[in-house]
Amino acid sequence: MVQNAFVHEPDPEFPGWHTWELNEGPRFNSHGLGRMIVRPEGPRSACLRLLEVDERHSNILDAIHGGVTLAMIDVGMFAAACLIVGPAMIGGVTLELTNQFIGAGRIGEPLDVVSEVMKETGRLAFMRGTVQQGDHLVASFMGTLRKPGAPR
Repeated sequence: MVQNAFVHEPDPEFPGWHTWELNEGPRFNSHGLGRMIVRPEGPRSACLRLLEVDERHSNILDAIHGGVTLAMIDVGMFAAACLIVGPAMIGGVTLELTNQFIGAGRIGEPLDVVSEVMKETGRLAFMRGTVQQGDHLVASFMGTLRKPGAPR
């Protein structure tokens, strides 16, 4: 995995935020989800924002599809881990994810995933966080990420 796989630079449209785009080809993050930005939220946490939540993210009830919420949690955990732990997390995998859906996500409003690195070991990062739209809580989660191993 290439260490500079992401375009992570100040976003001129959103002061205090940085871009979070894959630098290589049509991958799920950008094509399945859309434009995302990220910023630190404290010494051990970061917020990943999906800027344009539209009909492609919806279910038949016109709410955000649960699969989109779960995908954002996964990407959000890695974005936070990369900012806090460092580029050693790029190319890692999710070992475990526990999620609680709390409220329906709304179409037309940015979706924020706030992830905190609870503990880091030589191979693992233990995460927790929330998915929010403003003051509206969409979900909470805990997860375990594994750093990538040596190339095969």
